[in-house]
Amino acid sequence: MRQGWYVLQTLTGQEQKVQRLIEARAREEGLADQIGEVLMPTERVMTVRNNKKKTVVKKLFPGYLFIQAAVYEADGKKRNEPVWSFLKRIQGVIGFLGGEPPREMPSSEVETIRGQVSELQDRPKPKVVFEPGEMVKINDGPFMSSTGVVQSVDPDRGRLTVMVSIFGGETPVDLEYWQVEREEAPSQES
Repeated sequence: MRQGWYVLQTLTGQEQKVQRLIEARAREEGLADQIGEVLMPTERVMTVRNNKKKTVVKKLFPGYLFIQAAVYEADGKKRNEPVWSFLKRIQGVIGFLGGEPPREMPSSEVETIRGQVSELQDRPKPKVVFEPGEMVKINDGPFMSSTGVVQSVDPDRGRLTVMVSIFGGETPVDLEYWQVEREEAPSQES
């Protein structure tokens, strides 16, 4: 039977558990030849807490998995009941995206997603994006504790240029996102 790509809806937060259950139980129940790959696209996101840089994994499609499976018999019309009922029995599975009958996803779309995921895995993306004109506080390096105004931002490299007042003049300082945090505007008291 031919395996196609489908989008499986899961309970949000249980994607990884569902992925592991499908992979393990498919082998146990002798369906490994009818259930192929189960994808949970993720990206790495950089966060800063207490001046510590940390990389976390974030799901790109929360509540969804991409599954390669023989959902239909060879004729492409009749449901493959063993696979169908197997997926419905997995705890955390809501069903197929789009309801029944599920629509097969073009392989080209899956390859596009794989390409995007591969790019995102190469370099962690900063969780916070800065804009020119914003006030920031520098948390690392020789200008630590200084504040300045964001002059330019390079999101691809995760870097920004901040204008810092030093010795009575403005000096551009090139920094990484994780080295700065937004400066809170002073509260207006009446």
